Amino acid sequence: MRGWARWICAVDLLRVRERPGVVAAYAADDLGDYWKPGPLLVPPPPIESTTFNQRTQVPLARGKVRHVGEPVAMVVAESRYIAEDALADIAVEYQPLPAVTDLERALAPDSARVHDDVTGNVAARVHQGKGDYDAARSTAALVLRRRFRYDRGCSAPIETRGVVADWDAKAERLTVWDTTQAPVVVRNGLAAMLKLSERQVRVVAPFIGGGFGPKIMMFYPEEVLLPWLAIRLERPVKWIEDRAEHFLATTQERSQIHDAEIALAGDGRILGIRDEFLHDSGAYDPYGLTVPLNSQCTLLGPYVVPAYDSRFTAVFTTLPIVSPYRGAGRQHGVFVIERLLDIAARQLGLDRSEIRRRNLISPDAFPYDNHIIYQDFASLHYDSGDYRAVLDKALDAIGYRAFIAEEQPQLRAEGRRVGIGVVFYVEGTGIGPYEGARVQVQGSGRVLLATGIGTQGQGHFTSFAQIVADQIGVAVADIDVVTGDTDQFYWGVGTFASRGAVVAGNATHAAAKQVRAKILRTAAEHFECSEADLLLADGHVAIIGVPERNIALGALAALANPLRGAVQPGTEPGLEATAYFGPAKGATAAGAHAMIVEIDPATMELRIL
Repeated sequence: MRGWARWICAVDLLRVRERPGVVAAYAADDLGDYWKPGPLLVPPPPIESTTFNQRTQVPLARGKVRHVGEPVAMVVAESRYIAEDALADIAVEYQPLPAVTDLERALAPDSARVHDDVTGNVAARVHQGKGDYDAARSTAALVLRRRFRYDRGCSAPIETRGVVADWDAKAERLTVWDTTQAPVVVRNGLAAMLKLSERQVRVVAPFIGGGFGPKIMMFYPEEVLLPWLAIRLERPVKWIEDRAEHFLATTQERSQIHDAEIALAGDGRILGIRDEFLHDSGAYDPYGLTVPLNSQCTLLGPYVVPAYDSRFTAVFTTLPIVSPYRGAGRQHGVFVIERLLDIAARQLGLDRSEIRRRNLISPDAFPYDNHIIYQDFASLHYDSGDYRAVLDKALDAIGYRAFIAEEQPQLRAEGRRVGIGVVFYVEGTGIGPYEGARVQVQGSGRVLLATGIGTQGQGHFTSFAQIVADQIGVAVADIDVVTGDTDQFYWGVGTFASRGAVVAGNATHAAAKQVRAKILRTAAEHFECSEADLLLADGHVAIIGVPERNIALGALAALANPLRGAVQPGTEPGLEATAYFGPAKGATAAGAHAMIVEIDPATMELRIL
C-alpha cells in the first residue's frame, strides 16, 4: 500500500448539507471540545532506557491527514445510498506532502515527518538483553548475519466492522452495538469522553464474524463519533464498514526489517543472538509497544539462548495504524530465528531437525525464565513444556526421516523441486490483568453464566458452559451464557491473545465452585444432614443412597431467597456468585509445524504434499 499525507487547507460542507436526504455533515472543527486524541490503550512496559513518543489517533483529521483512510468529514443521511452519493459534494482542498513509507529512509534527518514535533519519526526505541553477546561471538565457530523483511497484512475477516448507537433521551441512556473484542473498555472510554456515568452507557458486542485483533481497539473514529451523533441528533445511527474501507482504514499488522546475527558452537549449539530491527507503527501508536515487543520476545523461541542482545526502533509512517493482529508480532520473531537455524544447519552440515533438537530447552529446566520483559510487563516465563516430544510428533506425522533419506533424492533426480520446512514456536497465552464471571441458579432451574469478554467464534458458549456444568451438576443445554454485554457483567478486559479459556475460564470455574458450595450448604440445611451426604447431579440435590429424597435446583434457589424470614448473618441470598481471576504471569503453549512442498519451476505453482 502506498503511503499518503496531505495538509488540509479547507473543508467545505455547504453543498453536502443542502442535498435532500442528508441529515447532517461535520468536519473536525464542528466537534468542539469533543475533538481530542484517543487514549493510549497499552502503556510501555518498565524497560530501562525506553524511548516512547505517544501519538494517538483523532476522531476527524484536523490540519493534516497522516494516512489513507483517515477520516476528514462525516455525512449522516437517511440511507447509505444518499450518504455515499453525498460524499461527492464534500469539497476538501489539500496540499500534498511527501509520503513516509520506507522504514530506513523515515529515520533520515531530512525525511518528511509524520508528526511535526517528533524528530526522525521515531515512535519508540527499546533495548533488551541478557548475557554477553560480544563474548559469545568471540568464541563462536560460526557467526551468521542476515537481513529479513516481513511485509504488511490486512486482517480481512468475514464480517467487517460496524457500530450502531441509540440515545434514549428520556432515560438519558446510551446503547451501542459494536463489533468489538473489548466491550467494557469501549463502555468506559465512551462514558469518559461523553461525560456520562458508566451506568448510562451500555455496550453490546454481538456475535461478530472474526476479530483477529483489529477489533480490539477502542477509539476507532466511528466508535466515538456515532454515540456523539446519536445524542446530538436524538435518533439511532448506524455505520457498517465496506470491504474497501476495511482495507484502507482498519488497523493492520506486520512490516518489519530485521538485521539478525547468530553465533554458534561447532556442534550447532546457540551461543548468542543479536537482532536489530525496525518496526512500522503506521501513523499512530495507540497500542504502544505490544507488537514489536512480542517480536523481540518470541525470537527466543523454545531454545536455550545464553546471550541475547535485541534493539528495535518503532517508526511512524504515513500508513494505517498497526495493531495486534493474528499473532501480534510473534510470527516475525519466529521467522527470524527459524531461518537463522536453517541457514546454520546447512553451513554446519547438520540436519535441520537436529540443530533444533540440540538447542531445545529440556523438560527438567521448567519453569524457565528468559530474563527479559514480556508484553504483560512480567518476565518472559515458560511454565512447562516437552519440546522434543512435540518436534518428534510433527516429524513423524509427515514421515520426515523416510522423506529425507529416500523420497526427496529420488524426486529431485526426476527433476522435481520438492522441499521441506520445519518450524518451532512458543506462544504466550492467558495474559492478565483479569477477567470475571457470574454464575446464578434461577428459579426455573436454568443457570445463567455472564462474563465480560466478547466472543468471535472461539466456542466460549460450549467451553464455559461445560465448566459450570461439571461443578453444579446440570446439563450444558440448561446453561445460558452471556458474553460481551456490559449490562450483564460490569468488568472485563477483552478477548485477545488466546486468553479467554485461561483467564475467563478460571473465573468461571471459581464462581461455579462458590455456587456449588452454596447449593450444598442450603440443601444440607433443608434436609438436615451433612453436606458430605449429598449428591449433586441432573439438576437436583439428593441424599446419597436415598434418591427419592431430592430437591430441584430451581426449588432450592427459591429457598435461598426467602420471601419470609431472614437471610442468616454472614450469608447471601440466592444461589449466585461472582469471581475474578488475574494471573501473575501468562501461560505458554508450544507447537511445531512440518511441511513437504513442491514448486513447479515453470509456473511457480506451489503444492503442499
